[in-house]
Amino acid sequence: MGVAGPFPSSAGRPPGPAMDRDEVDRALARLGAEHEAIETSLLALQDHAGRRLLEGAELTGVTKDRWASTEQAIALLWGYFDAYAAALEETREVRARRRWPSRDDLVELTDRLRGRSVTVASPATHTAPTLTGPAKLSEQFTLEELVARMNELYASSLNMVVTADSVWSALPARIDLLSAELQRTRSLAHSVGVRPGEHPAGDELESITHELSTLRAQVISDPLAFWRPAPGSSAPGGGRPDTDRYDRSARALEDIRREIEAVLRVRQDSEERLMRLRDVLSRADRTLAEARSARGEVLAKIAATEVPAVSGPPTALQERLSTAAEYRRHSQWNRLSPLLESLEREAEDELLRARESLTAVTAPLAVRAELRGRLDAYKAKVARHGLAEDRLLIERYDAARRMLWSAPCDLRVAGQAVLRYQQAAAEALANREPGPSGPTDRRGDA
Repeated sequence: MGVAGPFPSSAGRPPGPAMDRDEVDRALARLGAEHEAIETSLLALQDHAGRRLLEGAELTGVTKDRWASTEQAIALLWGYFDAYAAALEETREVRARRRWPSRDDLVELTDRLRGRSVTVASPATHTAPTLTGPAKLSEQFTLEELVARMNELYASSLNMVVTADSVWSALPARIDLLSAELQRTRSLAHSVGVRPGEHPAGDELESITHELSTLRAQVISDPLAFWRPAPGSSAPGGGRPDTDRYDRSARALEDIRREIEAVLRVRQDSEERLMRLRDVLSRADRTLAEARSARGEVLAKIAATEVPAVSGPPTALQERLSTAAEYRRHSQWNRLSPLLESLEREAEDELLRARESLTAVTAPLAVRAELRGRLDAYKAKVARHGLAEDRLLIERYDAARRMLWSAPCDLRVAGQAVLRYQQAAAEALANREPGPSGPTDRRGDA
């Protein structure tokens, strides 16, 4: 709740020449307004929710020490206010003696308004003897000094009350909301087998539960330990609650919640994911079988070529897939979740490796097919230009064709034979005059 600001300060002057009647009346009017403002502020502080909470709380730490001092300061404030109110009332009585005060009345009024005319009993903490002399049983103030002292005590007291109230208004409610979210997450975690001692997330949930319980108790008993003052701020309650521990717990719970949601998704779509995994591994196995068959064909049909070996089927992945199926049958979702994620990555890698193996093994056959296609393409080009009966071209074509269509085929020698045929065809086409079929094709072996 709102509390009035610092008390207004008198603008009095040090004792000097006696004040006249108008000055006295103006000073009394100002003091009356100050009295009302001071009383309003003190009553607001008395009714402040934070002060009532502090009175009823079992405090510890820095808050306990600060509140003990603040209680004394508030009691002293009321004592100062009573002295201030009594001095004001006595001064009004002196002024009320006569409509036109005498010289002696004005001197007395001036002394009361500007001099050290207010005597206040010293608080218990200041009555012990000191090294410099006996204990001070009372203090004397001008009205202006008394207002300044009350301002100082009020500001420190209000700051302590507002700070504690700000922490209590912010952190416990947030901790309670997070605790409720924690309970929902724990319930979900338990339903999918994430329990303390069986899964790291279960242990982490227990740790967060203990941390939130401890944090709440500490915030309630020592709120000032969770306050960060604003640098350079002198306003009451200038700063903000320290939420670092709360924020760490909130982030940790969010991470666990996402992990639990992933486990829940596994429970919902695990069968479909297992079927996809079986399909991927089956395709990888078929691809490897095709690569092994192709390797035998290559070794039989292609000579003088290094053919890479082909590995066997991914038995380790098949075994882990069987383990995943076992986890699903026994509803061990927390174990199934990470296993499925790793299996999906590794199965895709295995299929890619099988395809690369097939490509590497069949590369010589692809080279032979490319040479055959190039040889036939040049034969067709030669025929289009009327050179199909050229003896040299026929001989070189037959030589290249025998090499490419015989087994085993030496790709290096066959490639040279195709190149010789290309060169002979290019020379023949270059020497031929353009005919009815159009201009001579001079692309050579392009």
